Amino acid sequence: MGACRAHLTHTHAEHNGEREGNRMKAMNRNRRQRNMARILIVEDDADLSAVLDDCLRHEGYATGLAGTGVEALDLLSRGEYDVMLLDRDLPVLSGDEVMRTADRLRIPVRTLMLTAAGSIEDRVHGLDLGADDYLPKPFAYPELLARIRALLRRGDADDAPTVISRGRLSVDTVRRLAYADGRPLDLAPREYSLLEELLRADGGWINTRALLESLWPSEAHDQPDLVKTAVYSLRRKLPDPSLIASSRGEGYRIP
Repeated sequence: MGACRAHLTHTHAEHNGEREGNRMKAMNRNRRQRNMARILIVEDDADLSAVLDDCLRHEGYATGLAGTGVEALDLLSRGEYDVMLLDRDLPVLSGDEVMRTADRLRIPVRTLMLTAAGSIEDRVHGLDLGADDYLPKPFAYPELLARIRALLRRGDADDAPTVISRGRLSVDTVRRLAYADGRPLDLAPREYSLLEELLRADGGWINTRALLESLWPSEAHDQPDLVKTAVYSLRRKLPDPSLIASSRGEGYRIP
């Protein structure tokens, strides 16, 4: 890990044309051996991409590389990846457009957006587009790993039902679709994620802190009003706002 920390601070130029073929062979072999998390690295900086690739494979992840937004969407369309590390500042087809297209196509991948633009406005905009988390460059390698692990915990649904229901509400976790009384709901990505978290609690209370840490990891310590705003927005799209209960000191739940 020490070498990766140094390399991510000062990226190196180790990169060759055989990397992709060797990577795919290794990915396929490792998948047969065990259920390995798959990470797509979407980065136009070849040096940084190579360092991330080497470091994440060293951690035991299977990886794939895309240098453009078009390549990323092509790989995502195959349903191959659990987490996407997405550079927001891609040429031609930006990271924002990749997010919009992935959301429109209902591609089920957890996304960690990486960018040199680290202002609050930039982060909020990226999250509103559907990104699950946001990490400004330059970043610390241990923090990157921690955020990847958090996304995998949220996205680990291999042994869980693909449809979660309670009362009048349900979600399809594979297609990321939501329903009320069997009718589809037109939810923004963040609203869908909030509804899924509440349904997974199976009637239990989830407090504001837990929702912040799950849905807005990078904002968890300083913007508690994000949850209140998201709940208000979600309630407006439900046939009955009381389908989401709230209690001071307890949080929120679906009765």
